[in-house]
Amino acid sequence: MTTAKTTGTAALTNGVRAEAAIDLAALRDNLSALGARTDAALMAVVKADAYGHGALPCAREAIAAGVRWLGTATPEEALALRAAGIRPEQARILCWLWTPGGPWQQALRAHVDVSVSGLWALDELLSAVRETGVPGRVHLKADTGLGRNGCQPHDWPDLVTAALRAQAEGLVEIVGLWSHFAAADEPGHPSIQAQLDGFAEAVRYAETQGVRPEVRHLANSPATLLLPQSHYDLVRPGLAVYGLSPVPDVGGPADFGLRPVMSLTARLALVKTVPGGHGVSYGHHYTTPGDTTLGLVPIGYADGIPRHASNTGPVQIGGKWRTVAGRVAMDQFVVDLGGDAPEVGTEVLVFGSGERGEPTAEDWGRASGTLSYEIITRIGSRVPRRYVGAAGAGAS
Repeated sequence: MTTAKTTGTAALTNGVRAEAAIDLAALRDNLSALGARTDAALMAVVKADAYGHGALPCAREAIAAGVRWLGTATPEEALALRAAGIRPEQARILCWLWTPGGPWQQALRAHVDVSVSGLWALDELLSAVRETGVPGRVHLKADTGLGRNGCQPHDWPDLVTAALRAQAEGLVEIVGLWSHFAAADEPGHPSIQAQLDGFAEAVRYAETQGVRPEVRHLANSPATLLLPQSHYDLVRPGLAVYGLSPVPDVGGPADFGLRPVMSLTARLALVKTVPGGHGVSYGHHYTTPGDTTLGLVPIGYADGIPRHASNTGPVQIGGKWRTVAGRVAMDQFVVDLGGDAPEVGTEVLVFGSGERGEPTAEDWGRASGTLSYEIITRIGSRVPRRYVGAAGAGAS
């Protein structure tokens, strides 16, 4: 049995194949940095299991940092947070992705704020209100140009009128008016000003009809960082909460005072010497250029390592960058160690903050032809999360 070589605070414990270390102190610092950029309230978006970081631990840490709004996509995400003990007096939870027949009654009883983009959703919500006797907290969403969810301008007057009628009957409270950017991560894109104007008009119309919202909100992560005129009463950072830059062509995390929260680490499961001309992994899309050593990393696309990173994905082993050799398989991938012979069990830094010279999620995004968003959110449940730096936990 060999002894694992480990480095730094991300070192794995014995017997662990791989893990994602989640630095909650970095998350708190990121929230502080974001809060310093705006006079608006912060919503921490914790959809998609907090972008792969763990929705409940991250939500709790955000609340400990003073955040009073949480954002979820699906009703199931919102209800899970309430079931885990996050109370309405601790944080409002907004849920925005509804389908017909959704769990409206459960959401009302759990005091989840509901986004409404069309009359069908308002009608279903009102039916649930009448059945439960619990008034709904509604955010009316306008489609100002994203062309995805949200109410089109020509339907906006009807939705506002119907929501005001329901409010007059005591069935709902219109607490929010909101929309979402299409290209806030592309400074100067013509859609940005068009959406700013479109949202201002949607708000103006609703307010002239009598809507008095608690919060108006438009800004996502890139808008929070770059478009102060979009901040209104509430900003909704997602990726930036987790310390990654939503505008890497403008600046990296450090340029915005952010620190990546997730580090992904594995262990070498095998090291072996092979001759030149040896094919590696499925399809032999990599052939060794000469006598060398190969290292086996025991994570693959079932763990969230992109198959598109075959022959391109970077890792750090023993202080050196290495590249995936051949196809990423379901459970493993291979790196060419160039003749080095580290021990089995040696730590493989897949991605992290970059502070130790290791690759980042942004590096993996570029290597895979995708975004850092996808890299972190796809890390699967087979990879355990280890939480460090929780509030009140001391120097963990």
